Amino acid sequence: MEPVDTRQLNRESLLLLANLRVDGQEISHRVRVRNLSPGGMMAETDVSVARGSRVSVELRNIGWIEGSVAWRQDNRFGIAFVDEIDPGKVREPITMVRERTEEMRRFSAVMPVGPDPEKLRKI
Repeated sequence: MEPVDTRQLNRESLLLLANLRVDGQEISHRVRVRNLSPGGMMAETDVSVARGSRVSVELRNIGWIEGSVAWRQDNRFGIAFVDEIDPGKVREPITMVRERTEEMRRFSAVMPVGPDPEKLRKI
């Protein structure tokens, strides 16, 4: 019995930006995510990565994911994740921004905005 290639079954096509770090480099690069599955993704960028390179990808609502470059063709390459992810989370609205905005709104209601006129020195 031959193994069946099931990579196409759970892959979602999308277009979003992510950050990529190549192992051994401190800078991160912007990449376009072309498709995403629980076990990996296809990225597009002009950054040169070799097959087998260890990489980390920062995906919206998920964070940094470890993986390795599985293949490369022109400016596109595949990344196999070390641990599976939930690709549906990437499509969800960014909840952290909403929560942070609400937190700042509560904070500003308690703290006055701007200097206290009583403590200003007159010149």
